[in-house]
Amino acid sequence: MENEQTKPKFVSLKVKWALGTAVGSLLISLVVVTVLFGSFTRDLLHQERRALKDNLVTISRQLGEVTTSNNLTSQQVNDLLQKRTAPLKGTDAGKVYQRPVIQGFSNSHLVVGIYNRDQHLVFTTGQLKKPFHAVKDEQIKLVAGRHHKVLVGRIPVYNHQTQRLTGYLQIENNLNNYYQRYQRLLLISGLALTLVVIASGLLGYGLSYLILRPLDDIQTTILALRDDPTKNQRVPELNRHDELAELSQIFNAMLDRMQRYIEQQSQFVGDVSHELRTPVAIIQGHMQMLQRWGKDDPQVLEESIPAVIAETNRMNSLVQEMLDLSRAEQVELNFHDATTPVREVVHQVYNNFKMIHPDFEFMLDDDLRHDEVVKIYRDHLEQILIILCDNAVKYSGEQKRIHLSLSRNLQAVEIGVQDFGEGISPAELSKVFDRFYRVDKARSRKKGGNGLGLAIAKRLIEGYHGTITVESQVGSGSLFRLTLPIVPTNTTPKGAGKGRKHHDKKEHS
Repeated sequence: MENEQTKPKFVSLKVKWALGTAVGSLLISLVVVTVLFGSFTRDLLHQERRALKDNLVTISRQLGEVTTSNNLTSQQVNDLLQKRTAPLKGTDAGKVYQRPVIQGFSNSHLVVGIYNRDQHLVFTTGQLKKPFHAVKDEQIKLVAGRHHKVLVGRIPVYNHQTQRLTGYLQIENNLNNYYQRYQRLLLISGLALTLVVIASGLLGYGLSYLILRPLDDIQTTILALRDDPTKNQRVPELNRHDELAELSQIFNAMLDRMQRYIEQQSQFVGDVSHELRTPVAIIQGHMQMLQRWGKDDPQVLEESIPAVIAETNRMNSLVQEMLDLSRAEQVELNFHDATTPVREVVHQVYNNFKMIHPDFEFMLDDDLRHDEVVKIYRDHLEQILIILCDNAVKYSGEQKRIHLSLSRNLQAVEIGVQDFGEGISPAELSKVFDRFYRVDKARSRKKGGNGLGLAIAKRLIEGYHGTITVESQVGSGSLFRLTLPIVPTNTTPKGAGKGRKHHDKKEHS
């Protein structure tokens, strides 16, 4: 119960992808919208500030035309603001003010306040929200208001002729239009961001569903094989060219290989149990016979003891070959740097078999100009050649001739072992490298074979990235040909001087 409670909650990759897409789009859009929103609102505020400044300059210039007094009065201000202005010569600046200035504030969001030199209010177009204070130069700034900030501009008014101070001008902009646009733009930006998040999330989920669909097929296949590893189920082939398609192909290839291993293991276990059942039964039968009445019968002793010893030796040979096969599976890990002079080993095996089998005619064709160095551990190369030569001797029949050849191509050394005996039928040719396989099981058993020699040779050769093939014709003999990659000439041979583990042991297939 505790494990179930502490187990993290499963979250689908599609959901994670959709959330990631939505969050990423939100962040990017937020940055873009923030920049655009800030730029647009700054431009709006700049326009309001510029308009207020233009009005300050225009009205103060109009008020500076007073000539009857050095202090502004209400009547003077009314007369000056209602006076039409003429355009300046050579410019278009005055065209804007062809009507009385006072008419421009009738529907305006600006509130104008005009003060005399004593800072008394003499004219206003509305209620001023901010108190007046005298300034020496033009001043425009944002000040706090009741609901939001207010833009306030102040400027002193000077008589154009005497250049004496006649009063002050204060203009307020409540910025209602600005903040209305600001709120509207903020709402639009929020709606746009929400739409981006929803659309990107849905789009991300849809894309993840299409892109990650092979993962569902892989998961279904894994669950099916978890319940039954021998089930022949694979990921459906994808009509696309991307990483997931390659992953599906690799996964299917791995499943094929795993299933072959399972089948080989089952066959191996079955073959081993079958091979061991016979000698164990024979030994058990002889021992029971000796226990019942054979202990005092010399004839029974003479028959049973050699039979038990023979079956024990056969079991020992079988176990040793199984160990050799197991070691052959690991040559890539344990002997990946080993190298061997090939000519020396081939000549040694050739001379040994000439000595062991004087009734056979052994021939060796050596076409190598130099003793080439190949990528293989010396004892393993010797073991492979002993297996092939021993098989050639066993199945030579009446034609007691064995032909060995040694040559090279551009990148590899080729070694051939040929006999001229029984041969192998085409139907049996593809199975000769299988474990415990015998072409003629009855005759092979009499010759002492367990059917593991060629399987060991093939696995050893493949472990060193070489190849082994067979060509045969019934009644004309068989030719086993193996190739091994050549080591570059600047590489020092490794493993050539190591102790030989198998030189005095002949392999049986």
